[in-house]
Amino acid sequence: MAQVQYFGTGRRKNSSARVIMTPGSGNITFNGKDITEYLNFEHLHLIVRQPLAITDTVDSYDIRINVQGGGYAGQAGAARHGIARALLTVDPDFRGPLKAAGLLTRDPRMVERKKPGRKKARKSPQFSKR
Repeated sequence: MAQVQYFGTGRRKNSSARVIMTPGSGNITFNGKDITEYLNFEHLHLIVRQPLAITDTVDSYDIRINVQGGGYAGQAGAARHGIARALLTVDPDFRGPLKAAGLLTRDPRMVERKKPGRKKARKSPQFSKR
């Protein structure tokens, strides 16, 4: 008999995360590595586990996350978004608490593109009167 799986996709900045949740003991793996091995900072672990803490399902599911692009903070935010979406497929009643915490909304902030004649998106070359 096949085991039940729940899927969710999360994005933040340039990162995208595919989340697969299965009933288990609470193990979280990023790209085949344990969360403590992949994310070196404790505050990022808290960000990833935030949807589980809100819904009281911390030790209920094993989570596998494939994440691409961006840095560690963006990847942690994308994983949080994906886990929140996957929890909605587990139980639609989780929608209220997750929505109130703002975990279902995709963060629209992205890096602004570089403009021609500028050094970066908004930084101008140094001005000299003479």
